[in-house]
Amino acid sequence: MHIIIPARYNSTRLPGKPLADVAGKPLIQRVHECAARSGAATVTIATDDERIRQAAEKFGARVCMTSPQHRSGTDRLAEAIEKLAIGADQIVVNLQGDEPQMPPGLIRDVADKLALHEDAVVATACHAIHDRESLVNPNVVKVVRDAKGYALYFSRAPIPWPRDFMAGKGGETLQAYHHIGLYAYRAGFVRRYAAWPPCAPEEAEQLEQLRVLWHGERIIVHEAREMPEAGVDTPEDLDRVRKFFNSKM
Repeated sequence: MHIIIPARYNSTRLPGKPLADVAGKPLIQRVHECAARSGAATVTIATDDERIRQAAEKFGARVCMTSPQHRSGTDRLAEAIEKLAIGADQIVVNLQGDEPQMPPGLIRDVADKLALHEDAVVATACHAIHDRESLVNPNVVKVVRDAKGYALYFSRAPIPWPRDFMAGKGGETLQAYHHIGLYAYRAGFVRRYAAWPPCAPEEAEQLEQLRVLWHGERIIVHEAREMPEAGVDTPEDLDRVRKFFNSKM
């Protein structure tokens, strides 16, 4: 397993987010340390920003400089795979550069899941939803799986819709799953994926993983034992992460 951490400097809500101080270390270093604890063969930070490169190399990280023109982290991942000459049959995990609390064990579990399912090109994770608020929240991405654990569809909408339960008529308890945005890929597939244009469902939902299903490929979904803490998207998230790491000192 190889881990690539896409990191860009510009962010609408938190400019310079990868370099934000988190208990004496830049955020990107906290993410890198998390990745290293997973037992990955290699961990690489993929960025287009010189400031991030300098900061990463200062704490000993391997860095791959990529184009500033990429539309997504997956496109950046594809370029990094090429530059690092990672073999087509190797497993690459895309760990977002703002996920310092992603459990290292979950990173390994997702990679192992892909290794065990040769007919899948991607592996990801989910966790059971137990409350109505999460089910109807469009910021909580849901996934429906088939009988063998492969993804049928991802959506911001409440899927599946428990009709009787939501109407207050009793019925089955919620059997919905919150998608966790952690992905393991077969390296050769990432090259193909990046060459495909966005598909209509992907653009409507703003969910890149739908492009994989649109082209008839399979995504195996690992059910996590616990829901990871959210990544850093807002100043409030940054404060939460700082408090967590400060408490560990």
